[in-house]
Parts: sequence; structure tokens; C-alpha cells
Amino acid sequence: MHSLVGALCVAISFFAAFSLAQTPGSFVVVGETQASAMMMFVGNEEKVYILDKVEGNPTQIGNPAHPVWAVEWDIASSTATPMDMSTNSFCAAGMHFPNGSYAVYGGNSAVTTGGNTPSVVVNGENFFDATYQDFDGSRGIRIIDPCTDGKCTWFDNSSLIAMNKKRWYPGIESLPDGSVVLIGGFVNGGYINKNTLNSDPLTSGGAAEPTFEFYPPQGGDPQVMDFMGKTSGLNAYAHTFLMPSGKIFVQANLSTMLWDYTKNQESDLPDMPNNVVRVYPASGGAAMLPLTPANNYTPTILFCGGSDMPAEGYGNYSNPLYDTFSIPASKDCQRITPEPTDGSQVLYVQDEDMLEGRTMGQFIMLPDGTLLMINGAQNGTAGYATNTGMTPQALMPFTMSLASDPAFTPAIYNPNNPKGQRWSNAGLQSSTIPRLYHSSALLLPDASVLVAGSNPNIDYNPRAVFPTEYRAERFYPPYFKATVRPKPTGIPGTLTYGGSPFDVTIPSTSYSGAGNDAATNTTFVIIRPGWTTHGMNMGQRFMQLNNTFTVADDGTITLHVSQLPPTPNLITPGPVFAYVVVHGIPSNGTMVIVGNGQISAQSVFDASVLPPSVLSAKATGSADPSTTTNGSGSGGTKKPGSGISTGVIVAAAVGSVALIAIAAVFASTIMGGIHRSTSMGRGYRDAKPLEDPAPGFNDYNRESTGSGDAFIPLQQYSQADLHAPSGHVSSPSMANSNLPAGAQLASYSDYEQMNASQEFNPYEQQQPAGRGQGYGQGYRQDQGHPRYV
Repeated sequence: MHSLVGALCVAISFFAAFSLAQTPGSFVVVGETQASAMMMFVGNEEKVYILDKVEGNPTQIGNPAHPVWAVEWDIASSTATPMDMSTNSFCAAGMHFPNGSYAVYGGNSAVTTGGNTPSVVVNGENFFDATYQDFDGSRGIRIIDPCTDGKCTWFDNSSLIAMNKKRWYPGIESLPDGSVVLIGGFVNGGYINKNTLNSDPLTSGGAAEPTFEFYPPQGGDPQVMDFMGKTSGLNAYAHTFLMPSGKIFVQANLSTMLWDYTKNQESDLPDMPNNVVRVYPASGGAAMLPLTPANNYTPTILFCGGSDMPAEGYGNYSNPLYDTFSIPASKDCQRITPEPTDGSQVLYVQDEDMLEGRTMGQFIMLPDGTLLMINGAQNGTAGYATNTGMTPQALMPFTMSLASDPAFTPAIYNPNNPKGQRWSNAGLQSSTIPRLYHSSALLLPDASVLVAGSNPNIDYNPRAVFPTEYRAERFYPPYFKATVRPKPTGIPGTLTYGGSPFDVTIPSTSYSGAGNDAATNTTFVIIRPGWTTHGMNMGQRFMQLNNTFTVADDGTITLHVSQLPPTPNLITPGPVFAYVVVHGIPSNGTMVIVGNGQISAQSVFDASVLPPSVLSAKATGSADPSTTTNGSGSGGTKKPGSGISTGVIVAAAVGSVALIAIAAVFASTIMGGIHRSTSMGRGYRDAKPLEDPAPGFNDYNRESTGSGDAFIPLQQYSQADLHAPSGHVSSPSMANSNLPAGAQLASYSDYEQMNASQEFNPYEQQQPAGRGQGYGQGYRQDQGHPRYV
């Protein structure tokens, strides 16, 4: 009976999604994720991958069974398939690899029910829990090669791949060679990254991690980033954007800089105006505006929302001093162009305020060149706590949530409109589901937006004012008013940095009206949706490629499209979705790979030279005009100028291309034998396994041994090996652990090498005695703040 009801619910949800898919500006509940969507990314045209923190989700997986905290989401059916993981991915960071694989970095230590100390503590480290079956994830690196057949699995074994340092809430940025840099973070956990008496701003007595490191490793110890001390307390998930020069724009607390990571040199930029903090837990939205021929591919960063709460209000590791949920979020927006090409001074420029204040709001780049602001709250900050400095636990009005007044109505920002006309929510419906701390949103290949998650609680809690949320929604932007979408052919499987242009064909059935007008208002854009968590889309980018066109008498439009500008500094190598947009109406996205698919110096060619455009007075589209109307009011993304030039692309900062050389051991793709098809953008694995379980790597420090082979985790191990292998505990170093007699534990080879210092877990310290499964039942529900349904 239960299975029949479940199947019926899925069928109803799917039918609702299908029947309302063309309603512009609408939200539709499409299914349940089974694990709350703290983190998400699009793996390919069919699948999204979702991760949660370790908590008591009712859905079980594994042997012995434990709560699931990772799922594969099928886009077409809106159903979730549980995936097994080993380590706690709570508040990790993530990024793509050049071949289309993804990695998740860092997290928190092992926990048990109610966020309490796990069953196995070794030398002061929360190592493993027998109930939740989770290992310490604070150094973890988890890798997946997305698939479409449901057979891919997470590689999650910290004895074979791990970071040098513990990192919770680390900053991350993709680099021109396809490697990543990881920045800062907490060592264990907390609300903000400092003590009340901040006498040691760099390390907070060992609780803050002020260094940066690379993956794959580049040798040597992690180096200190002075910026972490300067921004002490408010530098979790620092905002990072690679610039045309190869330097990285970094923003945290109120400080801003350009960072030359190759020399570890910092160049200060102006502070954030108006005392508005944008990083966690203030959690303002941040995005790089579309890179287009019209702006010569010059990056401008937009910040909106966050909090201007006084600095003392943030408190310390344990909890905020102020009642954050009573403090309005900021509606302030600022733009900054860190590397202007006109010689102008680098300044923050006051932009148009949002329509309402918002914390945990998230920018989603849409194919028509606009930005969707979605999710979040109008009061408070991200995070959760049992109490604040002003309110004891028994009187907390929103259970553990430090935010209130959910922002149910999204808004759209058009960067091309004059100031004062950029924000609008006209025609946009409101959701009925609060999306607060640990919610996420992501552009899908069909140009709708997947919205999921929210759980401002330390564990699974269906009874909280803002409960653990599994319902997933699809939001349909205004361009879904059009029932006919462009159907281009000829989109290549790979794109290069400079090089020969390519042709894309658009049939006359894809548009209505004059062919010349349609061609002039057609763009070819690539979007990297990014890896999303905590109101951020790490690695998100939008680029319009230059094009000219030929219009045939029968209405067929041939786009002559340039390759990317000849530098990997604007969009790093890896997966993107390509869209053809006609009069603001996007096609379905096609996944393509930018670059050579390897972690290496990328090939750079001369800038593309396009032929002149050719018009036809006879050409018209054959689609019904009523089916091709945008209706967004934004006008879509229009081609700069007349669109009838020779189209010689001007690349941004060609003379300052800075490719970062890495050791020969990493010259091949990090996935080694995992190749990416140049025609289909699909991945496959070599059939022959390697004999050496970790060629080229030491067991614990992960530095190259000089072998010519790179570590190939997805190639070498059976599914049983992807997670820590089980074995009876026999090590004498575990004599004082909490492991019950005869219990089994995965035998990580680095078990005995752990730091012996006492772990500091402020969330754990706050827990009252007796909390266990069903955490949250004791919270008051009579405060006049009913659960939102």
C-alpha cells in the first residue's frame, strides 16, 4: 500500500510538472530529494547530483544501513536514487574538472544523532560513528564521473585522496590549467570563524585555517594567506573570481583584493561600502555579470544583499550575540570591475537596490542574459544555533533558525537596463516553501531552475518551524511563455580558446517573423551553472560567443560562431551548456567541454575571424507568432551593433594570458584513463584496472612521488573499494577510543597519523543532554510562529 501511494505521489508530481512546465514565472513541486539539497550540481544533460550533511534522513542505504546523504536526481522523471558515501560532506566546497568530472572538498568531522559526538573518537578526533556510519570528512576529497545509466558512484576514501588541511566552509576557485585552489576555512565548525577576544586573528588558537592549497597538489606545504587574518571571523566561503590577468578577485568580511596565487601576493582593493557583509553567514548573492563582445569580455562582479549588522552582533564560534532573526537583511547592491580596460579607477559602484532585503539569496544566470535572484530570507543570517547571546534555547522563536521571514518571491535583474529599471518581479509567482539555510538552486539544461533543500537545524527535524525540506521545485522563467523553442543543430562537442569558428543551423520552424530580424537578435551563449551550496554557485559563468550569420531564402539561419576568446582565464576548462537564444527564447542546453579535457596548460589559438553576415529579404520563420513570444519584458540578450560586421573578435587581455605550469605528473587529466568524447561530451572508463592502488601518490601527504602516472580513483577500484574497506580494529592506538568491543571500523591507513589536539566543536558543546534520534521534538511550538506549508 505504501509503495502504491508513493508511486501515485510521484506520478502526480510528474504530471503537475509536465502540465505546468510552460507556465512562465511559476513554481511547480516536482518530487522529493530524499536527502536535503545542501549542495547540487548538474552532471550532464540528464542528471543532477545532490549532497546533504550527515543527518538522520529517513531513507536508508548501505550495509549496515545508515541514513542517505547523497542522491542522483533524474531530471526527466524528477526522482531521486540514493548514493552511498563515507565521509561527512557538511559545508564542503565543490568544483568541476576539465573532463566533466566533479570533486567535493572538505566538510566536517563524524557526527551521530543530534549532531553529537560520534561513537569513535581517537586522539581527540571525531573519527567515525557506528549509527550514521560516517567518517571524518574535514580533509575529504570526493570525486564522481557523472553518468546517465545510474551506475556511477562516488569515490570517497580519505586514506587515498585527501587535502593537507582540514577545511570547513573553504573558498575555492578553478584555475586556468583546470586545477583548483582551496582557501581558508574553519578547522572544525562554528557560527563565525573567530573567538570573542580575537587575540589571534590568523588562527584563532587553531580553530581557523588561514592557508591555501591546490588540487592536484603542487608540492610543498600549504602557505598562509594574510587576507585570512585581515578578514578574521567573516571569511568563510570567500567570494572568488578568476580575472583576465590570471589573478583572483577575493572578497570577504568588508575587504577586497586581487591575489596573485602564483606568488602569494595581495593587492588591496576598496572595502565593501555601507558596512554590508556578503560572505557566510551574512550570505549575500554574488555573481560575475555576463561576459559579452559588447563589454569586451571584461568581468564585473555584482553583490546584492547580505547583512549590515554591527560587527559585534556576529558573536563568536558558538553563536551570534544578537537576535539575528529580528534584524532586516540588506537590499544593497554594488558592482565592481576589478580589471578595467579603460584605465579607470577600481571602485565599488552603487547599483539599484533589490526589491527587498535578502540573506541567502542566490543568483542564477539565465540564458537570456538576465540574473534570477531566488531563495533566502528577509531577516537574519544563515546558520543555526540553540541560542543567541540574547535569547535562551527555550525561547528561540524559530527553533534553531537564525533567519526569519522567508523571501518567497524571486526577482530578475537585467544588467543591460538603465539603473532604476534593472530589478523586476512582475509576472513572477511566489513559492510556498521556505528556502533558508542549506537550500540551493541550479539552472537545468532546459533553462528552467531546480530549487531544493532548506534545513536550518542540526539534524533531521520535520517538526521545526522551518523543517528539513525534501520537496523539490522547478521554477520556469518568463521565457517559458514561448511554446516553440529554437532547435539548433551543429553544436560541437568541444570548444577551444581561439581557433576556427563553427556553424550552427537554426531552421525556420524555430522562429516567427522576418528572418533578418531573428538572425540579428540571435545569440550563442555558454553557461556553467556551477556547483551550488549556501546561496553560492561556485564556478558559475556566462559567456556570449561572437557570431555573424547567413540567412537563406527558405528562412534557415546559419550562425557563424567564434570559439572562446584565446585565454582560459575567463572560463576555465571543463563542462558548460551551450544555448542558442532567439529573441530572448533559449534552446535546450547542450553540454560541451571547453578546452582539452585535461589538467594541463591549455592550447591557445589565434582569435576567431568570422565571415560577414548575409541577409535575405525573402526569409521568414514558419512558426506561429503566438508560440514564439518571450513575454519576459527583458527583451532578451541582443547582439551588439547591427550584427552585420565582419565579426573580428577582440579578445580581452590577450597579452596577459597567464597559464600556470604544473608538474609533469599532472599533465594528464586527473581522471587519467577517464576520457571525454569530443563528439558527445560523454565520459567512459578504461576497462583495464591498474595494479598500483595509488600510483604517484604517498599514502597520506598526497604529494607526487615522481611517477609519471596520476592518481585515477574512478578507474582502479571496484564499488566496494570506493569507500573505506571494513576490517576488525586491532591498532593499539585505538585503545582509548569509544569503539565497542568487537565492533568493526574502516581501517584508514592514516588512522594513526591524526593530530592529537582536542577537537573543538561548538555546535556539539551546545547540545543538551539526552538529545538523540528524533531531535527537535522538545522544541516549543507555541511561540506564534507556525510551520510554513
